[in-house]
Amino acid sequence: MDIKEIKAVIEGLLFTWGEPLHIREIEKILETPRQELVKIIEEMRDEFNYNRRGIQIVRTEQSYQLSTRLEHFEYVKKLHNRKENKGISNAALETLTIVAYKQPITKTEIEDIRGVKCDKAVQTLADRQLIAEVGRLDKPGKPILYGTTDEFLRAFGLGSIKELPILESDENLEIQEEEGTD
Repeated sequence: MDIKEIKAVIEGLLFTWGEPLHIREIEKILETPRQELVKIIEEMRDEFNYNRRGIQIVRTEQSYQLSTRLEHFEYVKKLHNRKENKGISNAALETLTIVAYKQPITKTEIEDIRGVKCDKAVQTLADRQLIAEVGRLDKPGKPILYGTTDEFLRAFGLGSIKELPILESDENLEIQEEEGTD
């Protein structure tokens, strides 16, 4: 199969699957080495961007998905003619931020940071699949550990959790640590 055909198959797979498709699945289907597929998909992403196509290939960790461009949202919204999703509350957003930066983290640890109960915020974020249970702490009661999901990465346009912006307090901490080593 030539590269043009491989690109066409990948585009078809991403289109029909709809959800993020892990590179290992593409590798199995095409029986092509992963490194070669990643190179081809990255080339496709560049081509889509260069040609200003109406769709783009979004990478989240090691999965790929077709998506409309953010700058076309207003037009797509008109087509769907539906109410915008209700945003999340400030409490849920604060909770999500804590989980994103401190994961894995228990609900008690979140509450200690926020200074208030967070049952509703955690439930809302879990319902929206922005956070999920990622394990249990090995201590009495086996509290649930929460972390962000691939849906969180997609919602915020991140390829991985490492792309989160550095918090101002983290920058100050790094500066203090550097000054302390002089």
